[in-house]
Parts: sequence; C-alpha cells; structure tokens
Amino acid sequence: MPELPEVETVRRGLAPVMEGAAIARAEVNRPDLRWPFPSDMAARLTGQTVLRLRRRSKYILADLASGETLLIHLGMSGRMLVSGDPLGVFAHDHPAPEKHDHVVLHMDTGARITFNDPRRFGAMDLVPTDAAETHRLLAGLGPEPLGNGFDAAHLVGAFKGRRSPVKSVLLDQRVVAGLGNIYVCEALFRAKIRPTRHAGRISAGRVETLVPVIRDVLREAIEAGGSSLRDFRQADGELGYFQHSFHVYGREDQPCRTPDCTASVGRIVQSGRSSFFCARCQR
Repeated sequence: MPELPEVETVRRGLAPVMEGAAIARAEVNRPDLRWPFPSDMAARLTGQTVLRLRRRSKYILADLASGETLLIHLGMSGRMLVSGDPLGVFAHDHPAPEKHDHVVLHMDTGARITFNDPRRFGAMDLVPTDAAETHRLLAGLGPEPLGNGFDAAHLVGAFKGRRSPVKSVLLDQRVVAGLGNIYVCEALFRAKIRPTRHAGRISAGRVETLVPVIRDVLREAIEAGGSSLRDFRQADGELGYFQHSFHVYGREDQPCRTPDCTASVGRIVQSGRSSFFCARCQR
C-alpha cells in the first residue's frame, strides 16, 4: 500500500493540473470500490473548480468550489494518472480506456485524471469541506510526521508505559499519521533501534533522535518520488526511486550497509508484516 511519500508524490504531481481548474465532466464507471461511491458523485463533481489539493496521512483531499471535498485513497494498487496536460509537464497523450479506469475526471484545460485500480481496494468519498477532518477515515489520525504537532514530547508521551514493540506503535495511525512498513523499518535502522524493543523502554534521548530521523527518511523518499515496489507510479506514470536507497527493507541476508559492520540484514514477522533490521547495529 502506498505510504505517505508515495501519496505526497502523487499530490504534488496532480496539483499543477488540478488546482484552479474545473472538472468539465466526471465519469464514474462502477458503483463502488472498497466502499460504495457517494450518491450522484459524477454530477456533484462535474462543473466544480478544484480550489486546493492537500494530503492528510495517506489520503488526498481535493477541496471544491461547491464546499465539498473529494477524499481519495489509493488502496493497494490505485493510480492517479494524468494525460493530455496543456502545461507541458506531462507528455502523455490520452491513452485508450482500460478495464480498471473506475473514475475519470476531464478537466476544462484538456487534461484528464484517471483513477485506475485493478484490485479495487481504493476509495473515494465526498464530504463537506468544513467537516472533512471529522470524516470517519480521518477523525482518529495522529499528527503528521512532517508537521509541527509531531515532536519528541508527543512521541515520548505515546511511548510511555507501552509494552508493544516500537515498530507496532509507530505503525499505529493514531500515534503518527502516514507511516507504513517501509519507512518505519528504514527509520528504526537509522536511529539504531531494534523493531522488537518495547516502546516504553526507549529513553527520551533516543526518542529525540528518532523524530528527526523519521522526518529525514520521509523527506528523502518524497524527493526520490517514493518507492516503487509493485504497483506504485507517480502521476506522470514514472516510477519512484527511493527503493534504491533502502538500507534494510527487502534486503534480507544481504550485507548491512553500515561501514565496518560485518552482519547481514535479518527479517522477522511482526503482526503479519516483515520487519527488516541489523541485529548488530540496532539495539
């Protein structure tokens, strides 16, 4: 599933094409994805100007002139692809329609935004803009890791008394929004914290080190266009490249990249997900 860097990469790719432009025509080609689409979704989108495109956790939110916000989740395999961009950023002509093109937005500029989702785990909803943060998918989310609400004091408080593994706590979207398996593995490696360590037993000093590490990993991944492992593509159809910078994720039995470390990367399963780490570097 795309994590924060992948979703932010898509948002940045869509913003120049969608912000300030109107949806001349919206096509909704099926009644649902993961959940049913809202009633009259095509009619409610058609004719609306996109005022702003923003991100909350792993969700893209398009604020419309109607006072509604289009909430988008990419799911496991969802892609938002741009074609026919008059700004010259995207060189792709409009491709022929594909089987899994479930929602298509024809912009008044001539650009086309296609939501393609073969596995149909994605989602879209329309909600009042002034109540978007109370939507059931957003209301319980923790602070954004790149925002001011995420700092050492917040994480120390979230870890206090917790006997759960630190990796599990960081994946809890109520603690911090948008982190997923890839970037938690990479951040814990850089912070030299083993993923199995109980969160409540990590000192405040180590937590203070972990916060900027998490931010650095996310920023670097965004600048690289995210990580393309299976289905992820940027809005222009290109792959992300951060996977080439992985220190531990997906590198089981390969040499640790820490200078002078002779250990290999290990893998364990935590709550059904693979955790990659170096047993020598991470304590």
